[in-house]
Formats: sequence, C-alpha cells, structure tokens
Amino acid sequence: MVIFNNTTSSSSNFLLTAFPGLELAHVWISIPVCCLYAIALLGNSTILFVIIVERSLHKPMYYFLAMLSAVDLCLTISTLPTVLGVLWFHAREISLKACLIQMFFVHGFSFLESSVLVAMAFDRFMAICNPLKYAIVFTDMIILLIGLVICIRQVILIFPMILALTRVSFHGGQELSHPFCYHPDMIKYTYSNPWISNFLGMFLQLYLTGTDLLFILFSYVLILRTVLSIVAPKKQQKALSTCVCHICAVTVFYVPMISLSFTHRLFSSTPKVVCSILANVYLFLPPVLNPVIYSLKTKTIRQAMLQLLHFKGSQGPSVRSHRGPWG
Repeated sequence: MVIFNNTTSSSSNFLLTAFPGLELAHVWISIPVCCLYAIALLGNSTILFVIIVERSLHKPMYYFLAMLSAVDLCLTISTLPTVLGVLWFHAREISLKACLIQMFFVHGFSFLESSVLVAMAFDRFMAICNPLKYAIVFTDMIILLIGLVICIRQVILIFPMILALTRVSFHGGQELSHPFCYHPDMIKYTYSNPWISNFLGMFLQLYLTGTDLLFILFSYVLILRTVLSIVAPKKQQKALSTCVCHICAVTVFYVPMISLSFTHRLFSSTPKVVCSILANVYLFLPPVLNPVIYSLKTKTIRQAMLQLLHFKGSQGPSVRSHRGPWG
C-alpha cells in the first residue's frame, strides 16, 4: 500500500500541507526542520542511553525522565516521514488508512507524554512532601507498574476512537492544515455531522490532558505549601530547583497542545498559516527543548554525559596503543 505520493489525490485520500504559500521554499525550509529533527532525535536518544548505561542514574526520577525521552523520540519518529516527504518530495497525498494510523500514534504519544508528566509530578511531590516514604513507594516494580498502567490507559481510551473513525466516511481529496494527520483537522471532512466526533474528541482530550494538568497543578500547590513551611532559605531554593525542569517540560508541552486544539475546535475560521505555525510549535517544541532543559539544568545528567564522553575519548588512545603503531 502506498502511504503517500505526489500524484493527483483520489477520493479516499487526503492532501498534507506544510507551510501554506511557501511551497517553492520547501527545500530551504527543510534545512531548519531537519536540524530540529536531528536535535530531537539525538538529544532524546542521548539522555535515554546515558540513563540506561550509567548505574548512578538508576533512580525513580531518572526512570521517569527516560520514559519522557522515549515518548518524545517516538512522537518525533511518528511524524518524520510525512513532514520530510512533503518538504523534500512534495509527497502530499496520504491514504485514509495511513492517516488514521499516524493519527493514532501522534495522539497516543501526546497523551502518553501527558501521563508521564503526571508521574513525574507525583515523583516530585513524594520527594519533597514525603521524603521518608519516597524509597518505599517508588520501587522498581512500582515504577514498572506505573509505566504499564500509563500505556494501557492510552490504548483503552484512544483505540476505540480510531476504530470508530474507520467506519466514518470522509470527503476525499481534502487539504489538511498540517504535514501530519491530526484529529480536529480530519474530522471537519466527514460526510456525517462532524460536531459529534469533534465533541467526543474534545471530551477525550479534556478528560485525559485536563485531569492530568489538574493533578499536576494540585501537586505543585502541595509542593509549594511544603516548601514555604521550610525555614532555611537555602533548603527552599534547593527543593524548588528540583522542580524547575519539570515545570518547563509541562509548560512547553501543554501550552502548544491546548492552543492548537482550541484553535481547530473553537475557531474554525483561523487562517491556515496560524494553524501551521501552531502545529510546528506543538510538533517540535517538547522533543527539542526537553533534552536541552534537562541537560543544562540537571547536574547529574550533565556530569553523566561528560563522563561518558570522557570515557569514550580516553578509550580511543588506549585501544590504539594495544594495537601497536601499525593499527
């Protein structure tokens, strides 16, 4: 089955759009886009590799960070073929089945990231508010169980929605607003009343991300209350500093996602250029910034990366000396 091509669209396919009105500059636009993809792939892969290899990072906080990096990595890979296909080869056409599959992964990994951020908020809450119980609660088995529950939750809630969409008839040949398949964008082109599917999609998003965000906010209210009760200013600063990275990750994830979703669902007359900009911010901001934030702000991650680079750098000369001058 051909996933996408650049021929004339058939009645069962959609047309992807990267940057409306800038089609002639797609090759040049692809340069910064490829750089962002490279940063996202390399950054998240590096953090994931460092946490796996470095035994000193085998702790609950870093396990959750590894989950976040893995989700960002998967989210990046799920959109890469269509985005680069549109920019490099003008391969705009995508079949309905391929579009639904991509939509499942895009929304699935987005909701998965939301759940991981909740788990990280709970980790910070326990570390600051209940430090004596932290080691008892966050055992390796409990962390594994949390990861499994997060994955099962996404599949149970999202798979039925995708399955229902396979029974819906769409107006073929319609131009989507993004270079990837996004539910609020697709649902506008159904033969049936799109309001019902749109409402269900919005309910699902509000239920998943809305409850997640409320839980995160509630966790930080309790954290702030505990921190303010600490007398020593240095201890207050140290406690809050452990939350800075997570707060940044929450901000760069939820702000673009909520903005894009509400733009599609509540402001149907929004220009495609605005939708395109929001889509690219939503697509690139979390996977690109998360590894940068955690690398710069988390001393242990930074030190582990430097140790790994130093180990590889010092290993090279020792290997060559064993081989002799003729290598």
